[in-house]
Formats: sequence, structure tokens, C-alpha cells
Amino acid sequence: MREEFLNVPPTDTDLLSPVETTDDAELATESGLRPRVLADFVGQAELKSHLRVILGAAAKRGDAVDHLLFAGPPGLGKTTLAYIIAAEMGSHLLVTSGPALERSGDLASILSKLEDGDVLFIDEIHRLPRPVEEVLYPAMEDFRIDIVLGKGPAARSIPLELARFTLVGATTRTGMITGPLRDRFGLVARLEFYDVGDLQAIVRRTARILDVEITVEGANEVACRARGTPRIANRLLRQVRDYAEVDRDGHVDAAVAADGLKFFGVDTLGLDKASRAVLEAVCKRFGGGPVGLSTLAIAVSEPAETVEDVYEPYLIQQGLLMRTPRGRVATPAAFEHLQIPSPAIGPPALFDDPDPSLTA
Repeated sequence: MREEFLNVPPTDTDLLSPVETTDDAELATESGLRPRVLADFVGQAELKSHLRVILGAAAKRGDAVDHLLFAGPPGLGKTTLAYIIAAEMGSHLLVTSGPALERSGDLASILSKLEDGDVLFIDEIHRLPRPVEEVLYPAMEDFRIDIVLGKGPAARSIPLELARFTLVGATTRTGMITGPLRDRFGLVARLEFYDVGDLQAIVRRTARILDVEITVEGANEVACRARGTPRIANRLLRQVRDYAEVDRDGHVDAAVAADGLKFFGVDTLGLDKASRAVLEAVCKRFGGGPVGLSTLAIAVSEPAETVEDVYEPYLIQQGLLMRTPRGRVATPAAFEHLQIPSPAIGPPALFDDPDPSLTA
């Protein structure tokens, strides 16, 4: 690091102010849908028990919480947990993201503003540039950063002491985080997909906040199509609410929820129009496969990366699609879900047939 730290020009990241975990700030965050305390957080029982101990011990010592890393697919509550940690410790929360920290000076200016016990939340932390990541190493371990003044033989290093803060990182790709950074976190936890029971509780809580009249059966209908993700459950609930207010009497039961979700193109497995297009292309246009990724992407007019990273994972998790060395292959469950006849062929081959001369 050079003398650029001394006079860092303001950037969007530098202008971020600590986010107060008060009622007003929380209401401004996703319409107040985030739970404010750990007891109100639904699901992730094992992680909640770990956090209860970690936060309780830090509070008794009057010390900052150890650095935490949350991993998992989008929408499972990583950001919400960062808000909860700050609220439970009665501290300020400052939110930024890996792509926003382009230079070492960006991160240094943020770290220098933190006070004892503050929580710094970095979303998509795996996308931090390497020079910025290296600034975090001494900051996380020794709560200091080194400022280098001058160049060449006359250069000298001045240590800058930092407040004892807590870094909370969130990532959707744990494998892209370097070992030195991952090893500096006191707790590395992976958030799992939610079961229907937990999602139903989340839907009912959100319905109370949004003042939506919904039955247990209606909440269950929404939860069953939420792909195990609270963010999707809340989005589907808002869509059902709008449908019920405009085309029905505003009351949401199982029938209204099913009709509303059908109206917005969400089927019984939670597949939206785009996901169904991928599945239908494999089953109808290519007879169940195998079909290559690039060919499939052209067939649905989507980039190959979008098909592979956005649509395929859930189809594979639901047992509707398989990846094989020869291409993508639809399973019998896919034909059954789409209600189209399955081709009269045997099970898809995972590998090319061997040379007959080798098995003779």
C-alpha cells in the first residue's frame, strides 16, 4: 500500500454510513421483512445454536464477535444474519460488497472509520480483488493496516491501528475464496435450503407484516413452490397478495394461492417460465437428450452461463435433469411433470458405448 491511503478520493463505497439497526432502518430494508433478533430467525437450527453461543460469549466478555463467513445459495438469509449480529451486539453495521471495493484505499478508508464492536458486512466477498484481500489479512488478525510512505529505498511503513471490529462475509461460491482468507474466519457456516415447514412459518410471518389475510393451507401452497428459499417465498407471497387484491376478495386460501401462482407462471414444483422452457426444450425438441449446453442455450435464447448457473441447478436438485459427458438428459420425472409421453427408450447412457472389440 502506498501514500494513496493518506488522501483517498471519496467513492460510493467511502460515502457509506453505518447502518443503524433501529426500527426505522429495518423498515427501510425490504419493507421490514428481515427479523431483527436471532430468536425471530426461522430455520438453520444448527447455525442459530452456534451463533447463540458465539454472541453470548462475546457479550459476556464485552469483546467484539469473531469474524464470520456465511456461504450458500442466494436468498437464504446471509445478509439478514449480518443485521441480526449487529443488533444483538448493539453495534453499528456497515454494508458493502466485494465488487465495490476496487482499490486497497477503498477498504482502508472504510476500516479506519470503524469503532470498537462495529460489524463490517462484505457481500460476495469472493469477488474481492487480490490487493484488497491482502489488506484484510492484518486487519482481521492484528486489527491494523500498514501504510507505506514514499518509494524505493526511502520508503517507510507506518502501522495504523484499527478498532476491534467484526467482519461478516457472505459468498455464494465458497470454492473461490482463497485459503488464507477463509482460515482467518472464526466460524465458516453454510446455510442450507429450508424445508416446507420453516418456509410456511416465514410466509405467515411476512403475511402478518404485510397485513395479508392468509390461511395455513394458503401459506403451505406458497411454501411448497418457494424452492427452499425464503426470498422466493416472500416474492411469491407478494405476487399472490396482488392477485388476491385485484381478482379476488383479498383473502388468500389454498385455491387463491394456487390460482395466483399459476397466473404468474409458477408451477407446482416452483418452476418459472424460464426454467420450464429449458426443461421443455430438452424433452420436446431433443427427445429427452442428450443435448449439449451450447445447443440448449441457443434453443432457449439464453447465454450458456445463465442456463448452467441459474436454471440447471434447481432442475438437477429436483431430479428432472442430469448432466452427463454426452450432454444434458431429461429424467422420467421431467416427462411426468410436463405431462408429455416419455420416449420409448432405455435409461440414458452416462458414457459412450464401449468398443465391441474390447468386450468380445
